[in-house]
Amino acid sequence: MSQVLKVGIVTVSDRAFRGEYEDRSGPAIQIYLSEMLASPFEIHARLVDDQQWRIIDALCELVDRVGCHFVVTTGGTGPAPRDVTPEATTQVCSRMMPGFGEQMRRVSVQKVPTAILSRQVAGIRDQSFILNLPGSPKAIAECLDAVFPAIPDCLEHVGGPRIEILPEKFKVYRPHD
Repeated sequence: MSQVLKVGIVTVSDRAFRGEYEDRSGPAIQIYLSEMLASPFEIHARLVDDQQWRIIDALCELVDRVGCHFVVTTGGTGPAPRDVTPEATTQVCSRMMPGFGEQMRRVSVQKVPTAILSRQVAGIRDQSFILNLPGSPKAIAECLDAVFPAIPDCLEHVGGPRIEILPEKFKVYRPHD
């Protein structure tokens, strides 16, 4: 029996945390995954404000206690002083995966010149892959489209379950298949 993919989603937003507006980014990630994944998965969502220690706590909880294989953050990747998601991610990861951030920026800057300001990173914590995404639902889909073909292989390399993408969406690149 194959293992169910556990996905953590961490929305980082002061205003959503305070209830000033509804989080649309976290649900956008869940919708994206439901439209892409052929494999079963479960979502574990968290909403935190832009405080580094809260982001760290959420990431550690999702990886260490919940056992998420894939954790996606949304928000807090810009140049503003309170945008500290990349710093929190870097602090909890043992190895960084710079190609993911590079690819997302490469694709995004072709659509929006200010995407060069985005500082999203990706890394490995134990047997989990953590990926930072921007806070805009439109940018989330663009960034995931840019890197998703490599994510199934990445998850397998770090010890996560084998996942399948709906064949009409992407061809997953698995060099050893």
